[in-house]
Amino acid sequence: MPPSGASHYQLLQLPMGASEQELRRAFRSLSKQYHPDTTSLPPAEAEQAFQRLQQAYAVLSDPEARRRYDAQLRLAALAAAASSRAAASSRPPAPPAAVAPDSVRRALSGGEWLALLLLGLALLFSLVLGVGLAWARGAALSPWPSWWPPA
Repeated sequence: MPPSGASHYQLLQLPMGASEQELRRAFRSLSKQYHPDTTSLPPAEAEQAFQRLQQAYAVLSDPEARRRYDAQLRLAALAAAASSRAAASSRPPAPPAAVAPDSVRRALSGGEWLALLLLGLALLFSLVLGVGLAWARGAALSPWPSWWPPA
């Protein structure tokens, strides 16, 4: 069992993005392993490990508590990164790594829909204008191909 300072995800041996089903499955298998009645650990140690496991599951199985806990973890990670950055400030900065943009699909905004509508109307207007001018000048709208026999 990880030390008591470990995160709930480390206690349950799960990544941060684990689903409810993965969370439940990990808790069940670890609870069998650390339950005071089924483990070979000393009773006091088994009880503490099992209580930490239950607390981790209680926090991560509640969506609101899990959101707050994840925010605390992110804040702690940012603080740790800032302190390590401050410690490394004496070294020259490393060149920035090329970061691929995340592909994000989002709904179109009202302005984007308006722009698409105006482009469509402009296309329709230009087609009507072109066909109308050709018809007014007496041009054939669809000439017969040269290989077509005369009617």
